[in-house]
Amino acid sequence: MSVIIYHNPQCGTSRNTLAMIRASGEEPAIIEYLQTPLSKEQLSELVDAMKISVRDLLREKGTPFAELDLSNTKWSDDQLLDFIVQHPILMNRPVVATPHGTALCRPSERVLDLLENPAVNFTKEDGEQITYERKDR
Repeated sequence: MSVIIYHNPQCGTSRNTLAMIRASGEEPAIIEYLQTPLSKEQLSELVDAMKISVRDLLREKGTPFAELDLSNTKWSDDQLLDFIVQHPILMNRPVVATPHGTALCRPSERVLDLLENPAVNFTKEDGEQITYERKDR
């Protein structure tokens, strides 16, 4: 498997993550999930791979989260996945899958732990300097 990024080009964190992947020498498969929404099965597989809850994948800001009352605990994981399928903007981003794991990369430098040859120094879009030291896998 190569590197895959589930990307929203309008999101600064997603753009930073993509730039960090490219700085590592990888050219990822880019899935613009707002243009090509994921199926319920694909979303479920990502959640399982990330070892997070479906709620952890939900994005609140700039989405119909509040109007759909998604903070209400009455919604099952299965129902929450249905909401994400219906409203892909509810999926938090970016999600990156590599041979070293799958993660929601917020903050963007979280992607560095997933890359084979991450850049040691990186300047984010907002000017923040990142210096990376690999953790044991």
